[in-house]
Amino acid sequence: MVQYTSQHQLKIEEFGNLYQMKLNPKNRWVQLANHFPWDRCVKIYTRHFSNTGRSTINPRIVIGSLIIKHKLNLSDEETVQLISENPYMQFFLGLDEFYAEPLFAPSLFVEWRKKLGNDTFNEFSDILSRICYGDKMTKGEKTEVPKNKGKIKLDASVADQNIAYPTDLTLLNKAREKTEGIIDILYDHVRDQIKVKPRTYRKVARKKYLAESKKKQVNKKSLRSAIRYHLNCLDRNIRSINEMLDMLQENPLPHKKMRDFWVIQTLNDQQREMYDNKINRCDDRIVNISQPYVRPILRGKAGKKIEFGTKLGLSLVEGIAKAETLSWDAYNESADLIPHVESYKKLHGYYPELVQVDKIYGTNKNRKWCRERNIRMTVVQKGKQPEQTQYEKRKQRKEFNERNEVEGKIGQAKQSYGMNNIKAKLSKTSQSWIGLIIFVTNHLGFRFPSVCDHIFPFPLH
Repeated sequence: MVQYTSQHQLKIEEFGNLYQMKLNPKNRWVQLANHFPWDRCVKIYTRHFSNTGRSTINPRIVIGSLIIKHKLNLSDEETVQLISENPYMQFFLGLDEFYAEPLFAPSLFVEWRKKLGNDTFNEFSDILSRICYGDKMTKGEKTEVPKNKGKIKLDASVADQNIAYPTDLTLLNKAREKTEGIIDILYDHVRDQIKVKPRTYRKVARKKYLAESKKKQVNKKSLRSAIRYHLNCLDRNIRSINEMLDMLQENPLPHKKMRDFWVIQTLNDQQREMYDNKINRCDDRIVNISQPYVRPILRGKAGKKIEFGTKLGLSLVEGIAKAETLSWDAYNESADLIPHVESYKKLHGYYPELVQVDKIYGTNKNRKWCRERNIRMTVVQKGKQPEQTQYEKRKQRKEFNERNEVEGKIGQAKQSYGMNNIKAKLSKTSQSWIGLIIFVTNHLGFRFPSVCDHIFPFPLH
């Protein structure tokens, strides 16, 4: 059951320790607390929870704590501790009195990320967009075909997962160690049926791995020999595990161990295929055993040719960003144009007049689709270029350069709010993490007072 008191509920200012402490009304958390659209965000938040059963934590505390965590780029534990120490943050969360004890357990952050996905935070961003630039057209206006208005900027990026850089030998060594641990568990249950414990040669394998991994320069011949040895060890361990499982009527392995074993078998097949065929790629390649959904994404950027994480398609409209597409698999970002523009129309009631993109979005399909809807694109026309005046050249160059704003938004999300180091362990929680970071960048930058006045044009007190 969700219990929430509206932000417009009148309070006696003399009541409560927070008012008695005479907090600075110009503090960023006090200003944001007074102007953040709590009621509209809570209405979206409550869709994910039942109206029956035990009362949940106040939705304002949940949403506010998530904002604090990602604005300050804190861990779950540090966020709970900092809130218990800071009266301004407790005022932001809607508390009337100061509580020195933690408001909730840090583990609840994981449960909230499971419940709330990227779509939820996109709806929060839509609320900000409506407050800034007005709600959609009324029903009476929808009878007429609206003119195209506004601009939308599109770009794609990758939100890097917090995983070690994967190499074939390191992955095989990690898989070997995990299978050895599984063998130790299973052998305790089949001691009466097996006289000798299955051989693993773990000490020899460990020495071979360290000898190869510590080399300053890679020797292809010795590396291939080490990979072959670890593949053979892995084949032997998998075979021993299957034999012991067949001897048992019930599987004694916990779900996490069994899940790792399933992933390791797929990893072993992929590595064996690449070794036998002398190739360096395969479909749906596993690069992390604990996060098998992560894929290598070829980007070709300076200093970072391959990234490992979620590929996202980002749209930017008047400073409000949204990630309409989140995919663990690599894809061509040109497919994002139509869904993003349709989302713009759904929110505002009309198509944009200009779509600011780079040349990869200029496919024949996108060109035709935009032309049919009188939408211009910042891509070079095909065929012979028409003669342009100096004014038209300056206008075209200016419109294309304006697209750099979406690049800056991505840089802000990565450098200031940690979108280049996603620390969540599950697929859904990782995407919730990304969606919340983008939501935070929309209105919680360090230019807070001016941004707040622009978004909420009414008095502070």
